Amino acid sequence: MAYWLFKSEPSTWSWDDQVAKGEAGEEWDGVRNYQARNMMREMKLGDLGFFYHSQKDKEIVGVVEVCAEIHPDSTTDDPRWECVDIKAVGPVPKPVTLADCKAEPALEDMVLVNNTRLSVQPVTEAEWAVICKLGGYSPKG
Repeated sequence: MAYWLFKSEPSTWSWDDQVAKGEAGEEWDGVRNYQARNMMREMKLGDLGFFYHSQKDKEIVGVVEVCAEIHPDSTTDDPRWECVDIKAVGPVPKPVTLADCKAEPALEDMVLVNNTRLSVQPVTEAEWAVICKLGGYSPKG
């Protein structure tokens, strides 16, 4: 399993919007960055990701799961752009802010800390564990 981070402006697509889509999930559409698109091409069913509110709050607020692998982005006719579908798994009890991540030495190499503009990012297993601990998130068993 791989881990990821998906960034969205809450005024465009919020955690509540994602949760409202239920088990069906929703396309992570509109990505127009080759690096982010290429990361989505690496995603597999069941991979997990953090849902990050960008702009004002700048915080990880939830956990999502990839529920459909790469396919054409329905928001464009341009075949270069593809996306995955994600569904909400659960909220992070204590949202983890960008400031929290920057203050945590174990996260100093995290893409979020060093490239805050990329809308889809990889997260290492070690980073995943640290953020889950910071946010009080534990997978439902």
